Amino acid sequence: MYLHMQAFADLLERLLLTPSRNGKLRLLTGYFGTAPDPDRGYALAALTGELDLKSIKPAAVRALAEERMDPVLFNMSYDYVGDLADTVSLVWQETRGANRTPPLSEIVETLQDTTRAEAPRLVAGWLDGLDATGRWALLKLIMGGLRIGVSARMAKIALADFGSVDIKDIEEIWHGLAVPYETLFAWLEGKTSRPSPDIDAPFRPVMLAHPLIPKADRETPDAVDPSLITPGSFAAEWKYDGVRIQASVEGTVRRLYTRTGDDISHTFPDVLAGLNFQGTLDGELLIRAEDGEGVAPFNALQQRLNRKTVTKRQMQTHPAFIRAYDLLHDGEADLRALPFRDRRTALETFLAQHGTAQLDLSPLVPVTSLQDLDALRMNPPAPEIEGLMLKRWDSAYVAGRPAGLWYKWKRDPFLIDAVMLYAQRGHGKRSGYYSDYTFGVWNGETLTPVGKAYFGFTDEELKALDKFVRENTVERFGPVRSVTPEIVLEVAFEGLQRSARHKSGVAMRFPRINRIRWDKPAEEADRLETLEAMLPE
Repeated sequence: MYLHMQAFADLLERLLLTPSRNGKLRLLTGYFGTAPDPDRGYALAALTGELDLKSIKPAAVRALAEERMDPVLFNMSYDYVGDLADTVSLVWQETRGANRTPPLSEIVETLQDTTRAEAPRLVAGWLDGLDATGRWALLKLIMGGLRIGVSARMAKIALADFGSVDIKDIEEIWHGLAVPYETLFAWLEGKTSRPSPDIDAPFRPVMLAHPLIPKADRETPDAVDPSLITPGSFAAEWKYDGVRIQASVEGTVRRLYTRTGDDISHTFPDVLAGLNFQGTLDGELLIRAEDGEGVAPFNALQQRLNRKTVTKRQMQTHPAFIRAYDLLHDGEADLRALPFRDRRTALETFLAQHGTAQLDLSPLVPVTSLQDLDALRMNPPAPEIEGLMLKRWDSAYVAGRPAGLWYKWKRDPFLIDAVMLYAQRGHGKRSGYYSDYTFGVWNGETLTPVGKAYFGFTDEELKALDKFVRENTVERFGPVRSVTPEIVLEVAFEGLQRSARHKSGVAMRFPRINRIRWDKPAEEADRLETLEAMLPE
């Protein structure tokens, strides 16, 4: 039995230490093929974020550790390591005895049935029976947020590889499956037929686009040169700065899904109320501007996202709606195999009948020449538009990211020079490095924080920045270090909005470090007025 938990622990450790995507997929398929039911099902639920163990929280885990060692020493260790699970797994002082570590499935099922008062005692006993790697895996499991470089989609791709099936066949039934997924594994192993989705209005795997950028600026092999776009072959639409959404209605059941298949219906009852049709739509979730016509900045949509409940006032002040891009199902008729030209005609007819205040049509942008499209991309009619979407008129709606069919051509990012002010340890394989950086610009004679970034640099640059942080720490605030304001970071971001929640008065969209300006003195960094000039009027 112990080996089952240890196998899960070994899987997590190897996934964390394996950088390549294909390597991670091989590890996952190997585990699915050797782990027994229901252990592998609970492991899959943990990897896809479907496992929620409410009986134990991080504060309780920390309290357990502080019962067995000096709290001051634990706090010093936690400050050095930067990750709670890593710290507890390393410093845990075992109580020797007849400690039995049950299999993964028993741990999960026990915690699901126990109380918060009883859970810490059980966890302490399991920690006593595991080695450091096993303790780390147990704590990651029960506290959630594995942070091992495996997304829910990667786990589903591994399932598809394991069962030699198409991933869209898994995604279409995913929401009708129950943890620990024994019927799913039975099908993938050829023991039973494919499970049927046990829900109405199921999720349909979405079609994604490749980036369209000049060859000299390509960062990925999938990026395509704009010169391949010909006016007669492609349609163009605005790419709005919202959340890609799928709206599905079957009978009396109405659901909203994100592009990854997360059901967010409960957060947007006002949108559901406006879905008076039968079928499935692809579109963008947005917030109406105060004038009732335009689109509000993404910051307004953030006020509605990730909420367990939404108030009547929030729906009034931040009214959400869907701007429809595509029609996948018209009633029971599946339109996905039709070319985009036919689906677009069907969508226009569909919305003429079923359009509401919560559902409207994405307008087409005239395609004349590549130069004209480039000008529109860089100067869209509203700041809430990120650029263009280009779609072949003859493209079927194909799940995944098929080559040569759809492209996204975004505005070039904004760039500023800012000064690193604070640093915080990362998570997972970055837990040993200061990898999250808060940066600021000059406001008069002082530096004002304007954003935070944690990617965009190489491993070697990370080591150099981490070394700087350790050698130039001015103050400590828990896990955060204030540093000497000397390092200038060139920061790229997608957009800027006014924000009363930030001291600077502005909020950046998708900030990342474009390069490190080792050669530039801090006094030459940009000023707050520079950012304010970038704000949309």
